[in-house]
Amino acid sequence: MSFTAILRKSALSVAPLASRIIRVGQRDYHPALFSALKHQVNLPCKNPSLVVPFLQRFCSTVTEIQSPSSKESILRALESEIKVAQETVGHDGVEEFPKDYPFKIDDNAGQQTVILTREYEGELVRVEVHMPDVVTGEDNDVDDGSDDNQRPVQSSIPLVVTVSKKCGTCLEFNCVAYADEIKIDSMSIIGPETSEDQMAYDGPNFHDFDEKLKKGFHKYLEIRGIKASTTNFLHEYMINKDSREYMGWLSNLKQFIEA
Repeated sequence: MSFTAILRKSALSVAPLASRIIRVGQRDYHPALFSALKHQVNLPCKNPSLVVPFLQRFCSTVTEIQSPSSKESILRALESEIKVAQETVGHDGVEEFPKDYPFKIDDNAGQQTVILTREYEGELVRVEVHMPDVVTGEDNDVDDGSDDNQRPVQSSIPLVVTVSKKCGTCLEFNCVAYADEIKIDSMSIIGPETSEDQMAYDGPNFHDFDEKLKKGFHKYLEIRGIKASTTNFLHEYMINKDSREYMGWLSNLKQFIEA
């Protein structure tokens, strides 16, 4: 399936949640409602992107939620939102990875990332796939401020690719997968003795590399399976995962309020 077709299908599937998604991971929320909900339950404040969809949909109920019957008000709002989420997940279904997909997948419910792994000529290739940055059509005329292409804002998936050798040394790439293109933002080499509290030298900025060297590393990742045919499928898969995780989060919140 082409990436354009995926985006068209994804746009239809996320339409019921249009009021809660402008760009995944870049959402605003109503501070008064967040404060009211936080007083009622211990919300995952470290992950506001999980809370924001619910807050945006029901920010008009701030006065009611702050009233003495706040529990009933929250439950009514949750039940309404769960119904919408169930319809969306039911429409999307669960995307299954193609049989010839080059990576094994580790997708745990409740997690914001999916882990892909494969072996390539004695190396371990690991890909940490984050929730997609979904962009609506009205955002397409805005560029991302980059100096190289002044690229229009597009839907994309953040990736962290690690290629490890048996000696323990690995290369780590921070990438963004766009439609039929993968962009490397940065790369670093990590030795087996490197610890988190050490300030290892990361090398020069990847964008300052010679063009031939940059193309060489793009080819390096492509040979190991990091290419458009791999990442285009992930875009739709992660949109569906976001819908499933949101519905699960709503259900857990409802159970807590009811207890």
